[in-house]
Amino acid sequence: MPHNLLKEYNQLLDILAYSPDQRLQSLKRIFDRDIANNQNFCFRAKRINPTPADGEDTMERLFRHLTTVITDKSTNKREFDMYRSIRLHWIKYHVDESKKDNMLVFSVQEKDGARTYIYDIDEQYVIVLEPMRRKDEYYLLTAYYLEGKDRARDKMMKKYDRRIITS
Repeated sequence: MPHNLLKEYNQLLDILAYSPDQRLQSLKRIFDRDIANNQNFCFRAKRINPTPADGEDTMERLFRHLTTVITDKSTNKREFDMYRSIRLHWIKYHVDESKKDNMLVFSVQEKDGARTYIYDIDEQYVIVLEPMRRKDEYYLLTAYYLEGKDRARDKMMKKYDRRIITS
């Protein structure tokens, strides 16, 4: 299990052969190292926080959003998502802007408010941030692998076309 802590971008985490408990332990170690216990978890010098939720541990909620996907929209039921989970260690790499080529970073005004997207074109990977009202911090909403190749890529490029242009 500790070998996953050595994985780097763009390697994938080895969790397929693990039991659910082992998988959770391994992913939690990555999450704690890169996000929960990282005092320097920032994007462009702005602190990144989990989205608050009434009566719920915000870090646990964020971990769930980064490793599961909604399978029933009517009940908001979530289930483990292999595609998100095996890329969990990519979040910090992208937030730190370690990759320079074939990256799009842009903001879009959505119906729920502004969203900032960090989009890795080569790996079809997206991180979604929401600026906090204070403007000097972000909420980390989610991060995921774009499935469905052309359709998902087209959807992301349509968002990019609607980006907020600042001068």
